[in-house]
Amino acid sequence: MGKTTSTLNVAQILASRGSRVLLIDSDSQTNLSMSFDRASERHLGELLESDGKISITELMEKVGEGIQLVAASPRLQMVEKLMAGSSGLEFVLREALETVEDQFDYCLIDTPPSLGGITYSALIAADAVFIPMQPEYFGYNGLTSLLQACVRVRKHYNQRLKVGGLFFTKYSPTYRSSMHHQYVELINQDEQLAPLVMDVSIRQNTKLGEAQAMHEPILAYAPGSNGALDYAALTNEILARL
Repeated sequence: MGKTTSTLNVAQILASRGSRVLLIDSDSQTNLSMSFDRASERHLGELLESDGKISITELMEKVGEGIQLVAASPRLQMVEKLMAGSSGLEFVLREALETVEDQFDYCLIDTPPSLGGITYSALIAADAVFIPMQPEYFGYNGLTSLLQACVRVRKHYNQRLKVGGLFFTKYSPTYRSSMHHQYVELINQDEQLAPLVMDVSIRQNTKLGEAQAMHEPILAYAPGSNGALDYAALTNEILARL
């Protein structure tokens, strides 16, 4: 779906403009954490397992100018099972972030692909959700489930949560894939989904993957690439929708 790539690049662009950014990797696949050449073994699971007794500041690591990271670990899979039987753990992340909100301008959370306890914990902590989506069958079906989850969280746990927007990844209106265009048209014809569709789409661009593998921001690695241009424009649109 491009969620990790999008989280990473929007964070780096915000930081390049002088913002103080906190990144939270809550996905046990740890792809966001692996995007940085990091040495720390501290991870988000410690905060959740301790029921908030460990301070989130203990888990932060500077990974770039203006960027702090709370890394993930494969152990988050076990933590997710722990959360399923423990009432109240879904609020730990929100409470932890409230203690450091004056230290950062933005906090971006990269969530797991599934709608488990950790994803709900992120939704309870968030002000807005921005959804990257490849215009294809599985992306369309997953979108419906996520939007339903947002409605439940807003109703019962977090009234300030809003869906800020939906943007397409690995897509351009100029591409020849008719199937992708069909899914884009399907969403644009839906009266509930259409207002969520953002103007900016992220085109397929190999420089994004290369920059991530080299642990470099796209603006430094390939500033004139489609990836850099698209994510700069997406960041502007996200800020306008907040």
